[in-house]
Amino acid sequence: MSNPFREDLVSRTRPEACTVVIFGATGDLAHRKLVPALYNLTVSGEMPPGVKIIGFARREKTDQEFRDGLDEINRKVSRTGHDEEVWKSFAPNIFYHQSEFTDADGYRRLAEKLDAIDRDRGGKGNRLFYIASAPEFFDDILTQLKAAGLNHAKDSCWSRVIVEKPFGTDLATAQHLNQVVNDTFHEKDTYRIDHYLGKETAQNLMVLRFANAIFEPLWNSRYIEQIQITCSENLGMEGGRGGYYDKSGALRDMVQNHLLQLLSLVAMEPPTDLSADGVRDEKVKVIRSLRKWDTPEKVLKNVVRAQYVKGSVDGKTVPGYREEDRVDPESMTESYVALRIMIDTWRWSGVPFYIRMGKQLPKKASEISVHFKSPPGVLFNALPTGVPGGNVLAIRIQPDEGISLRMVSKIPGTSLRLEPVKMDFQYSTSFGKASPEAYERLLLDAIAGDATLFARRDEVEEAWKFIDCIVHAWQQQETIMPMAEYVAGTWGPKEADDLLHEDGNSWRRL
Repeated sequence: MSNPFREDLVSRTRPEACTVVIFGATGDLAHRKLVPALYNLTVSGEMPPGVKIIGFARREKTDQEFRDGLDEINRKVSRTGHDEEVWKSFAPNIFYHQSEFTDADGYRRLAEKLDAIDRDRGGKGNRLFYIASAPEFFDDILTQLKAAGLNHAKDSCWSRVIVEKPFGTDLATAQHLNQVVNDTFHEKDTYRIDHYLGKETAQNLMVLRFANAIFEPLWNSRYIEQIQITCSENLGMEGGRGGYYDKSGALRDMVQNHLLQLLSLVAMEPPTDLSADGVRDEKVKVIRSLRKWDTPEKVLKNVVRAQYVKGSVDGKTVPGYREEDRVDPESMTESYVALRIMIDTWRWSGVPFYIRMGKQLPKKASEISVHFKSPPGVLFNALPTGVPGGNVLAIRIQPDEGISLRMVSKIPGTSLRLEPVKMDFQYSTSFGKASPEAYERLLLDAIAGDATLFARRDEVEEAWKFIDCIVHAWQQQETIMPMAEYVAGTWGPKEADDLLHEDGNSWRRL
């Protein structure tokens, strides 16, 4: 068997200088995430010298107007602060290109601009295209890139594309988009981004599992009772988001990509090596093994959907979901979803995975919790308080990235009293610095040609197969598929609690 920690697979390929073209460059994603990420990589010295940035968008702007807007936002959001000297050297490498996404002439002019940068400004001929536009333009952008010949690099250079979520809205649209992408770029040059996988704690899951002998022997149905994955948001439909969200919902917006990706990292078998395909081969096996809830009766038993009604979040009164701006007053789109998922593999037989995601919950948090089975209680059952709780390994994705382990200990004193205690590890305190932003890691990986933390075509399509079964049941049987309700500022509907109570379990408090 090959060594999974071979040096050639552990070491990152050295990133090469390139020109990053951002489609949808006047949007929030480019201004608040992508350009600040490239700036922070420059500050940390990880960005190869000679990287250029071209913003492609429909609004009329000059290079300087585009730079000034980025400067203003970077001062507010940059993780490393705003260093005037660094910005002075960074900003001249930023350019703006105005064009409609469907205008063939705009792409011809883009090709000329890229060649001019390579010729006159020290560009290296490598191109990274980042599609950060609205999803309805994905096809057009890819088709126009191919028509302009920008999908193929010259000489020994490379040309790659990053595609933002949502990657389709169901299996059929995902397969269509995959076909368009693969007709334009090779699969090895296609990077379907999921920013959750760029978070430090998500990256650490494999290390936690496979580099620690205290965990790996216990990581199976013999010792684990249940696993919970929670993603809670304390926001609703602010910023006009209701129009997009009402066509998507919690299941398609978050579960299909972010949360199933985390589940696959938790449940996967050890890969044969740390190459991108070695890791992704094991992840897709997990997703293929998800038990399908393919009838209305199974969906009703294992999935809860709900909408928030008027309530209070962080001391402020907020409207109900159907009262939000740009949301249909009779909407049947879920703002909350909870699922009981079973993985039909030898390792996980009989272990429920509970996933929940909701809007307008009490706090913003993402966490994976592994609940271990309790030991026989014959020694301590006679105590008045019994044995409190059990062993829980909590992996915090956000905020305060870190890991904690709950165990039972004796309270100091002359009597025998037991109480749960925590061993806690936080990245910011243990390593003396905050974790890089997810987009920093993912952009650098794409520049270096490392696709490990990006979704492969078969991963995306297998995830949609699982989600489509649930959505189809909702659409076909709306009369018997109730839409539960929960008050904004609470942890969700009673039906979600009942889902776990059926198994003798309960949601972990965050």
